[in-house]
Amino acid sequence: MQHPSLSFDLRVIEDNARILGRLCCDKGVIPVGISKLIAGTESIARAMILGGIQTIGDTQLQNLMKIADLPLRKMLLRRVLLSDVEDVVEYADISLHTNGVVLEALSRAAVAANKTHEVILIHNFDSLPDTPANGFGTEILVEQVLRLPGLTFGGICSQLACYEDYEGGAAGTGYATDYSAHSISSVDKAGSHSAESLLGADIAGVVLRMPEKNSSPNLTQLRMGSALIMGLGLNTTFIPDMPQSAISLEAEIVEIKEKSSVYMYSIHAEQPTHELQFNDRGLRLRALCAIGKRDVDIRQLTPADDGIMIIGATDKVLILDITDANTSYQIGEPLHFHLSYQGVLQCMASKAVSKQYWC
Repeated sequence: MQHPSLSFDLRVIEDNARILGRLCCDKGVIPVGISKLIAGTESIARAMILGGIQTIGDTQLQNLMKIADLPLRKMLLRRVLLSDVEDVVEYADISLHTNGVVLEALSRAAVAANKTHEVILIHNFDSLPDTPANGFGTEILVEQVLRLPGLTFGGICSQLACYEDYEGGAAGTGYATDYSAHSISSVDKAGSHSAESLLGADIAGVVLRMPEKNSSPNLTQLRMGSALIMGLGLNTTFIPDMPQSAISLEAEIVEIKEKSSVYMYSIHAEQPTHELQFNDRGLRLRALCAIGKRDVDIRQLTPADDGIMIIGATDKVLILDITDANTSYQIGEPLHFHLSYQGVLQCMASKAVSKQYWC
C-alpha cells in the first residue's frame, strides 16, 4: 500500500446512510447525501445508494460529473454561474438560486436540452428585506420560476451552517425554525404553491427535533455530509450510536531515534531576536512519519495510539514523540491517525496521499 494513505470503510458509510436515512423517512424528511467531502468519489456515492440515499448534492459541478452515470438525483449546492447553465442542466437535476438573470439563462438551456430542471431558491435571513433593489426578492423569484419554461419550483432553502469553519453559525442558535416557517408562508402567498423543500443545515441531530411524519413539518429535506461519512453532527460533536470509524489515515515511519526534547541548534524563528522555548523533558524517543504540512494541517490529526504526541512537522515529515506509545513501533510500520473534517478535505485534495476504499 502506498503511504501516506487515506482509507474509507464503505460498509460503515453504507450503514450510516441506512440508519440516518431511515430516521429521516420516519419523520417525513427526504435525506440528501453530500459528496463534497469526498470529492464526488463514485465508490462512496455507491455506498450511500446502497444505504438508501436517492439524492446526492455537491458544491462542485465537476464532482457531479464523476457520478453522472449513477441512478440517483444530483443537486448542485452552490449558486449557479451564468457561464455554467448548460452543464448544470446536463449534470444536475436540481440547483439552488438567488438570481433572476441566471434563472432566465437556465430556462433557455433547459428548453434547448428538452429537459425539466428543478429550482430551489435560497432565502437569506441575514440580508436586507427582499426588494427588487437588492436583486430579486424571494417572492418575486418564486413567481419567475413558476412562469419560466423548462423549470419547476422545488421550494426554498436556507443555508444555516455554511459560513463557520464547520457546521456552526445560526443553525445551533435555536431561532431557525421560526424564520423557516415565515419563509414558507411568504412563498405560499406569493405563488399559491406549497414549498416542497426547505433544506436545513447539515446536521443529523435536526431530525430528532422534527415532528412526526404526516404532521406537515417545515423542514422536509435534510442535507447530510459529515454525518453520513464521519458520524459527526453540529460543531463536530459525535452523533450518538453512530460509528466514527469510516475514515483513517496511515503514514509510514521513516526514522526512530532517541533525541533531546530541546533543540540546541534550531535556527527557525519568526524574528532573528526571538528565542525558541522548549519544554525540557529529557531524552525522548522520536519518530518521523512520511507526511508533512504540505499534505495536511497537523492540527487536524490525532494519533490513534493515545500514547503518541505530535511534536511538529516540516513540509515533508511529521515529528512524533513515541516514548509513551502503547505499542513498540519499527521503521517501515504505518502509524494510524484520526482526522477532522478539514483534515479529510485536505488529504482528499493532496495528490501525495493515496486513497483506499474497503468493503
